[in-house]
Amino acid sequence: MTFNMKKKVILLADDDMDDTEMFCEALADIDEDILCHCAENGSEALKILDSLDENPGVIFLDLNMPIMNGWECLKELKSDQRYKDIPVIMISTSSHKNDMDSATSLGAVCYFIKPNNFKDLKQVLKIITSNLDDIKEAVAKLHTSGLQHIFVCQESNLNL
Repeated sequence: MTFNMKKKVILLADDDMDDTEMFCEALADIDEDILCHCAENGSEALKILDSLDENPGVIFLDLNMPIMNGWECLKELKSDQRYKDIPVIMISTSSHKNDMDSATSLGAVCYFIKPNNFKDLKQVLKIITSNLDDIKEAVAKLHTSGLQHIFVCQESNLNL
């Protein structure tokens, strides 16, 4: 296998194996040059980050995970000089406004409510992965794409 410098690297931390499988399947459908590292909790995600040669283009963090949840991991990431500039997208089945506000105040670029269908997930991931060099642009596109219930982001965090 020849190493392709164009690989897009993503990190996903989610303890739900079905969601992780669907996420990875959607990414594979979108672009075979996407490399997705998967962790089952925030602690494992930080270990994976430490082992990578380069930072991922984006990190998806599930809110509710054992050992270290998404909130704790987000705080760690944002307080670490090496990782604080990596865009983080919080993911959850919850659509509670206070969760969305917390994600924003802790430094996440947006809050992604897990879609129930594969087509919607794929559509969202396609927009994000095709704009990894400008997550702001991806979030803006998603914001105007009309995918309601799926993507919620706060304008205040778009000035990365």
